[in-house]
Amino acid sequence: MSGVYLSKGLYPEEFLRPTVNFIRDTQLPCGSVPWFGGSYADPWDHVEAAMGLSIGGEFAHAVSAYRWLKDIQLADGSWWAAYKDGEVHNSERRESNFVAYFATGVWHHYLISQDRDFLLEMYPTVQRAMSFVLDLQTEFGDIHWAVDTEGNAKQDALVTGCSSIYKSLECAYNISVTLGEARADWLQARALLGEALANKPERFDRTWESKARYSMDWFYPVLTGALDKKTAKLRLQQRWDQFVVAGMGCRCVSDEPWVTIAESCELVMALLAAGDRDRATELYSWLHQWRLEDGSYWTGYQFKQDVLWPDEKPTWTAAAILLAADALTEYSPASHLFNEVRLLSEETLLTPMEL
Repeated sequence: MSGVYLSKGLYPEEFLRPTVNFIRDTQLPCGSVPWFGGSYADPWDHVEAAMGLSIGGEFAHAVSAYRWLKDIQLADGSWWAAYKDGEVHNSERRESNFVAYFATGVWHHYLISQDRDFLLEMYPTVQRAMSFVLDLQTEFGDIHWAVDTEGNAKQDALVTGCSSIYKSLECAYNISVTLGEARADWLQARALLGEALANKPERFDRTWESKARYSMDWFYPVLTGALDKKTAKLRLQQRWDQFVVAGMGCRCVSDEPWVTIAESCELVMALLAAGDRDRATELYSWLHQWRLEDGSYWTGYQFKQDVLWPDEKPTWTAAAILLAADALTEYSPASHLFNEVRLLSEETLLTPMEL
């Protein structure tokens, strides 16, 4: 199915209910949401799936997802790269943007549920996670992308990863303000990181080949609010023809004939952030040809070979579909999260939190 055009106030709840159910039904009893049945879960994509559950009103399942991460958080505030069937699946590294994304998910769920008790429960986990992440920030503002098995920093930074952290710092700060404990240090770290993303390209991809061929490096600084709107519009326009295939979606990498649905959804939200609703709406309308009867979506389509590849229907792709629909229709109270930067001021403080 294709040609689903969404506008403000017209969230297709019936159409997207199977997509919510697909994520919910893939979730394990422990709360973990693997990529698909029998696969592993990584912290970033797990949080993405949890956000889809929140949009779908599956609050108990979303809370279970966040509690799973809370319960397995390591002493230094991090998580391993992947888990499977209750065990560590990849202990080679712990990635800073994976760890930071917990704050984005927690704030997203609070915006929708307004569950202050949930926010109080998760805040210590957020604090430990952000402490781990910011210990990896350099004097130049960029943040090392990971630590190895022994906890040693891998000395380089990723544009996409740091952009994701930039949004997570916004969310973490808003959590702290809401709970009466405004963390000015998080705000300062965010400003340093934003300066690096906007003005210090030499701080990224220092030890490996540039990742500029990846579409996420192109649009993530826009998606996460690291660029002003004028710069964001120009950035998206400059490489539009390299990445976007009309009638299909956004390529994962500029030099491969492969469009991917999750990246396309994220580009939809980046376009909204840049003020380009028309192209966002059109791009989203193309994506449902990759939908299956159970509401899931294929990872991507290799259009030179005319093959769906890989043979996977990830929960995080389904969640991206829901996030983009929410952003286009302004359905939930969290619909603005990836379209706008909204930093709370200390004047909005509620009663001091009770710990």
